[in-house]
Amino acid sequence: MKEKIVWIFVVLYLCSFHLNAQNVENNPTGGGYQVAAEGAWCWFADPRALHYENKEGTINKTYIGYIDIHGNIKAMQYDFQKKEQEEVLIRSYFQPDDHNNPTFLVLPDERIMIFYSRHTDEPCFYYRVSRIPGDITTLGEEKRIETKNNTTYPSPFILSDDPEHIYLCWRGIGWHPTIAKLSLPDDKDEVDVVWGPYQIVQSTGARPYAKYMSNGKDKIYLTYTTGHPDNELPNFLYFNYIDIKTLQLTDVRGTVLSTIADGTFKVNKTGDYAKQYPSTVVDNPSERDWVWQIASSDRNGNPVIAMVRISDNKESHDYYYAKWNGHEWKKTFLINAGGHFHQTPNLEKCYSAGMAIDPSNVNEVYCSLPVEGKYGKVYEIVRFIMSEDGEVISKEAVTKDSQLNNVRPYMIPASEGTPLRLTWMYGNYYDWIVSLQHPQGYSTGIACDFKGFPDRKKKKMIAASGKEIRFNPEKPFVLEQTITLGTDNYQGCLLQLGDLEYYLNGETMKPEIRYKGKVYTSTNVLGTSDCWKTQARGTDGKWYTPQKYGEVRLRMEYKKGVLCVYINDLLDQRIDFD
Repeated sequence: MKEKIVWIFVVLYLCSFHLNAQNVENNPTGGGYQVAAEGAWCWFADPRALHYENKEGTINKTYIGYIDIHGNIKAMQYDFQKKEQEEVLIRSYFQPDDHNNPTFLVLPDERIMIFYSRHTDEPCFYYRVSRIPGDITTLGEEKRIETKNNTTYPSPFILSDDPEHIYLCWRGIGWHPTIAKLSLPDDKDEVDVVWGPYQIVQSTGARPYAKYMSNGKDKIYLTYTTGHPDNELPNFLYFNYIDIKTLQLTDVRGTVLSTIADGTFKVNKTGDYAKQYPSTVVDNPSERDWVWQIASSDRNGNPVIAMVRISDNKESHDYYYAKWNGHEWKKTFLINAGGHFHQTPNLEKCYSAGMAIDPSNVNEVYCSLPVEGKYGKVYEIVRFIMSEDGEVISKEAVTKDSQLNNVRPYMIPASEGTPLRLTWMYGNYYDWIVSLQHPQGYSTGIACDFKGFPDRKKKKMIAASGKEIRFNPEKPFVLEQTITLGTDNYQGCLLQLGDLEYYLNGETMKPEIRYKGKVYTSTNVLGTSDCWKTQARGTDGKWYTPQKYGEVRLRMEYKKGVLCVYINDLLDQRIDFD
């Protein structure tokens, strides 16, 4: 196998994390910093980012998840104690679709559980659990939760009144809001479905779109539409909550509407329905509603909602802020958001550029708006300050004079007091899936309001030239190598370091570390989902033959019994040798 090799042998102790963020002065977004050059998300699977800081002070980290156009599900971990960050490859060769971004859950033992699923065409969830509390660089093997219906948009919760279970909400049965109660992962990371799944509501619309949140104690709130605004005119917006003690669905005033296991609660968009169940209806306009977020006021627990009304012809989008004041939903018009934000005309015309409520201060709303600037009309992030009565007090620019669009903002839960609070997508966007029709797909990156940490690669390294390198478990090292792969012989030993071997399994296409009779297999295929570029647009449930790499950048770092293996700068394996 032909190889071109660059060796670097480092005889100094090394940081454990890799930086991929840099000041966006070098990037096409003004006022932010790059998290990842390639990445995107939809806005219905949450939390797509999360901050966790424990009382003992041993964990203080933020996780931001996304999927790139090559089908790589990834996450950036920021460690504020060590002032380091690392980009982790959660899963390679996945359906290249921005609906498939990962979501995060902190387990009672402080390990991090990451959920992901294909967009509506496979009856299962995938998940991985970190082996070390708070550290997603130590993810265990990939597991599955089998379901009877297709899955999209996992939103997981653990509530203090039932800390022994996970409540998972998603779009599932009949394309409707669905819930199940799961066991916590056992010592082999296995999870059981102990209750459900059950369909929560039944709409006259084909696909209700739901956003979820919890009070952290005993309730899960959900707000949802009649259906997809493309197909529904008008399109109503509803609110309910689920009491996990009784497993009942109620309206905003606490009136019980149904017991979920006994049957679904039926909703529609008629005047008679609005009169019969007024406390379930947030908005019943003549336009098309869609929803971006639900949050809860710290002061009284009342829900607030970021929503958009879309015109009959889908060409005008208006942002609204809806707040339950204890008696009614007060809806405040914020601003017109133009039309769809992306580059493809006559496709997904209901795709607004996006809104986000600060969950720690629900009187702050971040909106993506078309703004005339240095590079013409570009979508920028603008912060709106609201009064307690839900009126606009002021607004200020977060990004300015950007070269490319800044869209789909997200405020990171539990991040108050940290320098990293807001994250968003930036760049060009052509479609939510990679296909023959739109091979450029979602050609965006991820940005945030935090500049990140110094790049460990800039540290002084000592090279060993012309010497055979053999793995010595007593000596730390860094090794970098660019490997040219033969697509007709995509297997075998790629690198030999004495007793340590980096091997590509020809049957599975997964890399393996082999050392003294033990085999450590990667979760990830050494390939991409660029094969979707040759296929018709759609979610047909197929897995196409992975696109093989012609060349990969391999990096190994070893220190004190821990070997980290990077593929194209993404952490693929972390191996703790006994």
